[in-house]
Formats: sequence, C-alpha cells, structure tokens
Amino acid sequence: MTTRNNIVGKIDWWILAIYLILAAIGISTIYAAAFNENNPSIFDMSQHYGKQALFLMLSLFMGLIIMLIDAKFFNTFAYIIYGISILLLIYVLVAGSTIAGSRSWIQFGGFSFQPSEFAKFGTALAVAHYLGDINTDFSKFKTQMIAYALVLFPMMLVLLQGDAGSALVFLVFILVFYREGMSGNILLIGLAAVILFLLTLYFSKWYVLIGLAVLFAVTMFFIERNKKNIWKLIAIFSVAAVMVFSVDFFFYKVLKQHQRTRINIILGVEKDIYGVGYNLHQSKIAIGSGGFSGKGYMQGTMTKYNFVPEQHTDFIFCTIGEEFGFIGSFVLLSLYLALLMRIIWLAERQRSSFSRIYGYAIASIIFFHLFVNIGMTIGLMPVIGIPLPFLSYGGSSLLMFSLMFFVFLKQDANRMNIL
Repeated sequence: MTTRNNIVGKIDWWILAIYLILAAIGISTIYAAAFNENNPSIFDMSQHYGKQALFLMLSLFMGLIIMLIDAKFFNTFAYIIYGISILLLIYVLVAGSTIAGSRSWIQFGGFSFQPSEFAKFGTALAVAHYLGDINTDFSKFKTQMIAYALVLFPMMLVLLQGDAGSALVFLVFILVFYREGMSGNILLIGLAAVILFLLTLYFSKWYVLIGLAVLFAVTMFFIERNKKNIWKLIAIFSVAAVMVFSVDFFFYKVLKQHQRTRINIILGVEKDIYGVGYNLHQSKIAIGSGGFSGKGYMQGTMTKYNFVPEQHTDFIFCTIGEEFGFIGSFVLLSLYLALLMRIIWLAERQRSSFSRIYGYAIASIIFFHLFVNIGMTIGLMPVIGIPLPFLSYGGSSLLMFSLMFFVFLKQDANRMNIL
C-alpha cells in the first residue's frame, strides 16, 4: 500500500504539468470568449469563467483526495461505480431535464450535471476491471460479448436521451479492445461500414451496388476460387448490399432532421449557412481570420462580438484559432498529443492489467473528444456537440475528465507496489 508521505515522489509530474497547462488555457480562453466588461473578475460566479474557475478548484481538490486514498479502491468498486452510473442514466430518462434538445441533465440549484459524462468513467473502470482479471481471456467469444455489453448498455441509454454525440463516444472503446487482443478485422469492418454509409448518402445506392458488383468480380479474379472462399465472399458482399439498402431507413427514420442536415453539409450535398450550418460557417471564418499568429489575446472580433454561437463550450477552439492563429492552434494540439502519448507510455509500464486497460480507455476517450470537437469546428466532422477536454466550459465535463485523469495518475503512482 502506498503511504501518504511518499506519494509525492511517485507522481508523474510531466503529465500533471500538461493537465494543469491545458486547464489554465481553458480558463483563460473561456474568459476571452465569454468576457463581460461589467463583471471582469475571473472569479465572478455570475459569469461562465467564474463558474469554470470554481469547478477547476473543485477538480484539483478532488484530485488531492484521490491521491490520498488507496489505489485499489477504484478496481475493487469498479462495478459499483458502473452500476451507479447506469442508475443515473435511467433516472435521467425518467426525471431528467431537457437542455438543447437532449433529456440528459440533472439540475440542482444553478448547476447542471450530465450523467453521461460520469458513465464514461464508470464504463472505463468496469471494462478495465473485467478485462484485467487474470482469468479473463479476450480471445474467448463469451469474454468479448460481456465486454461489448458493458459498453453498449450505457451507450443505448444515452441514445435514448437523444444525445447522439455522447453516445458515439462509447464506440471508441473498440480501440481498448483492439489493444487487448480483438481482431483487427473488426476495425476494418467498422471503417468499411462508415465508408459505405457515406458513399450511399453521396451517390445513388444503385451506383454503390454496381461498384460493389465490380469489386466482387475483381476480388474473385485474385483470390483462390475454392468453395470456402467463394461462399465467404458472397456472404460479405451480401451483407454490404443489405447495408446499402438500410442506409435510407437509418438516415431518415433514426436520425433527426438537424443531424441529417449537418451530415449533408459536411458532404457538400446541402448548404445552410443561416440555419443548422451557421455555427460551422462562422467557426471556419473565425479560425481562418486568425491567420498565422492570431489577433492577440482578447482581440478577436468574432469572439468579442459573439459571432460564433456556443463559442465558450463546443466551439472553444475557434477562440484559440482566432486569437492565436496557426501557432496557437499548433501548440494546443501539441499539448494534447503529448498528453495522449504520455498516458499511453505510462499505461504500457503498468504492472497491473487494470491500470493498463484503464489508461488506454481514458486515452481513447480524450482522443475521440479531441478529434471530433476540432474536426467539427473546421468542417471535417458533423456538429454533434461534445466538449473539448479540459477547455470547453462545463462543470460536468471538467470534473469528469479530471476524475478520469487523477485516477490514472494515482494508479501510475502506485505501480511499483503491484507484484
């Protein structure tokens, strides 16, 4: 057991420094994006930056508590924490508050809490606990099904809340499973399914089917034409054909109108710069106007005059792009890359399978948020409303990302005590 008086010497100060720098950038950027000259104090609780500063202090206090408790706590109570997160997701479906079209919030006083953020943490713990068991073999079908169920159950509950963006985050656990021995063919199948979906939206499904038929014929020419290979190929292309015909149902019956419009805008099929596409249009203008070195801190006109809606939350990257330009954006992305690489490096040196798997889980979650959030601000991804880790305004987001981070920091500090 790690004693309290020697934990300081075992902390990885490099990764902690990156976290603190990102959190500081987040506070200063929210201050610039939501600045109110009548309430200039960064600790003014009536303003977004004041609330975020409070949540950062709470996050640091929570981190201190985590560093003082036994590292085995989170492994031992992983399923209980996962169960609590599931109960919260169910509670939201029954008595939650609706904000921005999603019934995914619990409100108390002047603050709101989003259980889906806590569910990511709970799922990461549950997956790490289950796969980290010495008797668990991921090559077994039963093990894979249980692992997938641990992820898909909370994902379905979040989807029922109408929060497709948060639900998609759970898919990133496939990277954790891949690290633990899942076949790479599943990743290829997933990628092929996404490409097929987008092609069917962009072109007529009949053109896509003709393309599949041509690909089938070409593949038949190159493979060994025995009975087993031929039936396998027929099965693959039959499933692909079924997917092509099911795209319209999923797109028009499952997705909401604003979600369909956002996808069409990304594909260039539709333009709506004064409606659903307004945020993206203004975002690209703001980032582009920053040029190479930016306009200077708190000097961004798009930021100052609120031309980009939700600029302190989902579109916080616009403020970085406008005020600090390419240089500032590059530095920020470099910090995130350093954080992800450090987490993976630390995960690989863990003696505990639980700690390693948990490290990969939080790295995957942070990566997905980073990739999608910045992708949607520059027009490479649909706008699905997920925050930029440690930067976007939001108490739930900052607290939960900090919670995930400090639990891993504690696990790493305790690694030498694992036999």
